[in-house]
Amino acid sequence: MTHLTLVRHGQSDWNEKNLFTGWENPDLTEQGLREAKETGQALKDMELSYSYLFTSVLDRAINTANIILGVLELTTITTVRDKALNERDYGDLTGLNKDDARKRWGEEQVHIWRRSYDVPPPSGESLENTAERVLPYFKEEILPLLVDGNSILISAHGNSLRALVMFIEKLSPEEILKKEISTGQPITYKCEGSNFIEI
Repeated sequence: MTHLTLVRHGQSDWNEKNLFTGWENPDLTEQGLREAKETGQALKDMELSYSYLFTSVLDRAINTANIILGVLELTTITTVRDKALNERDYGDLTGLNKDDARKRWGEEQVHIWRRSYDVPPPSGESLENTAERVLPYFKEEILPLLVDGNSILISAHGNSLRALVMFIEKLSPEEILKKEISTGQPITYKCEGSNFIEI
């Protein structure tokens, strides 16, 4: 049986400080390290193994994946890193505390930037823009490997994974905006061809 597991990186320094992170590169907190180990153990308990690992090029996703591989004792795995899987670019919001952003632009405007599908923050990406780079990469580089019978682990970010979940679970833009993807919590699907069933 082929499996696809999606993991949002463990808590980062900027998650802890409530900052818009985007393409910036903070590392994991102690909590984030624990989350990654717990994810690895959960996957080990499910007796899952993987042939390929895909990550973004950002340290928090790479380090989360490396901890998981260590727990799984997976030393022979093909690893691919690509910026197509990077977090959504928050543009002018990057590095700002979310509360400070609300004071500057207003609660309603910041909520629209964070939770609408197609309205990007200034100089940044919307979820729609993020999906426009994530989904072609998934369809061209990852999906054929799954169809060929390879189990795959993807370590990435809240919004790049939200775009994937929208495609995999055939959700509408409205439905995906309501879905929370927590740090360090694996989402695993059983794959039958190009059909996915969450387990």
